[in-house]
Amino acid sequence: MVELIPAYLVSKLARKHGVETQARTFSPWSHVVALLYAQLNHALSLNDICDSLRLLATPLRALRGATAPSRNALSHANKIRPSAFAEELFWAQLEYLQQSFPRFAQGSSRGLARRFRRAIHVVDATVIQLIASCLDWAEHNHHKAAAKCHLRLSLRTLLPGFVVVGSAKDSELSQVRKLCAALRSGEIVLFDKGYHLLAHFWELTQRAVYFVTRPKEDLLYRVVKRQPRHSDPRILQDEIIRTIGRHSAQDYPATLRRVTALVRIEGEDRVMVFLTNNFTWSATSVAELYRCRWQIEAFFKQIKQTLQLTNFLGHSANAVQWQVWMALLVYLLLRFQAWRSAWAHSFSRLFTLLRAALWLSHDLAHLLRRYGTAGGHFARLDPSLQGWLPGLAP
Repeated sequence: MVELIPAYLVSKLARKHGVETQARTFSPWSHVVALLYAQLNHALSLNDICDSLRLLATPLRALRGATAPSRNALSHANKIRPSAFAEELFWAQLEYLQQSFPRFAQGSSRGLARRFRRAIHVVDATVIQLIASCLDWAEHNHHKAAAKCHLRLSLRTLLPGFVVVGSAKDSELSQVRKLCAALRSGEIVLFDKGYHLLAHFWELTQRAVYFVTRPKEDLLYRVVKRQPRHSDPRILQDEIIRTIGRHSAQDYPATLRRVTALVRIEGEDRVMVFLTNNFTWSATSVAELYRCRWQIEAFFKQIKQTLQLTNFLGHSANAVQWQVWMALLVYLLLRFQAWRSAWAHSFSRLFTLLRAALWLSHDLAHLLRRYGTAGGHFARLDPSLQGWLPGLAP
C-alpha cells in the first residue's frame, strides 16, 4: 500500500513545510506510515499504534526504513507538525495517481454521468463527532465537540475534488465558494438546501456552471411561465420563475427553473421541489440529477464506518486534521487498488480483507483479482434466482 506513494514525495513536502528540520528520531516518513497503519488497523490509542509497530519493527523497517515511534514522539508530532503537510500529501498523491494512470483519472461513466457526458460534482458536509467535550475549537453545542468536513465529490471517480476540514461552527454557506471555485464551464454541481445562496448561484450562472438544488421554503418568487404538462406523471409542475424582494432580485437578477416532482424515498412518494439554472434538460432529468446527491452520503458512510474517524489520537485541531487527511489518503489508495484489480465486491469488504492481510507476503493485485467464493458483480445477481428453497424451484 505505501509503495504507491512516490519515494521522493514525503521528504519533498517535509522540507517545504519545515518538518524535516524538526524531526530527529521520528522521521516524517515514519510519521505517515504510523498514521496509515492506524487507519488500516483501526488503532484505538497512541499506545495501540506504538506497541504494535514496536513488535513489528523488522517488517516495518522494510518499508523504506520506517521506525516505530514512542508514545510521546507520536503525540508531539500530531500536535506540532502542521496538518497542511498531510493535506498537501493527499492532493499530491491524488495528482500523481491521476497523471500516471489516466484511465483512473477518467473514472467510469455510469448512470447519468454517461448520459450527460460531462463532469457532475456533489457538494455536502458531514459532522465528525469527537469524544472530548472540552475542546473550545470544536465546540458543537453545550454537550458535544465536533469537527466538520466540507467536501466536493466527483460522481465519475467517486474521489474528492476539494476538502475543507474545520470546526463544526463553520457553516455550509461560509465554505461554498471555496468548494466551487475550481468548477469549469459546462460542469454540473448538486447542492442540498443548506447551500442555498442566491448570490453564489448567480456567480455559477455567469461562469456557465449548471446547478441543481432545493430552494428554501421562504424563497419569494413569481411565476414567469408554466411549461406544458410533462408526459411523466411524477412531474407535478415545471415553472420558470423570478425571485422577488429587494435583496433576492439583486442577488439573482435572471430567471430560474422550478421543478416539482414526486420522488420515492425509503419506499414512500414525497413531493420535492428543485431549483436549477438549466432550461433545456427534461424535468425528469432534473429530479434524477438531485437523486445522485445521495452518492456523497454513501461516501461519508463509507469513510465513517470503515476508516478510523471515531477514536481520535489527539485533542488539538492539528491532530484531528492529521487523522482526517490520513483517512482520506487511505480511502484514495483503496479506491486505486479496487480500480486496478477490477474489484467486484463492496468497499467495506476490500478494507476488511486488506486489514486481515496487512503483514502477509502476498501479491496484492493477484489477491484482489482472485479473492472470493464466486466470481461476478454480486450487486447484479438476480435475487429471484437465489430465493428458491431446495425442491421448490419451478
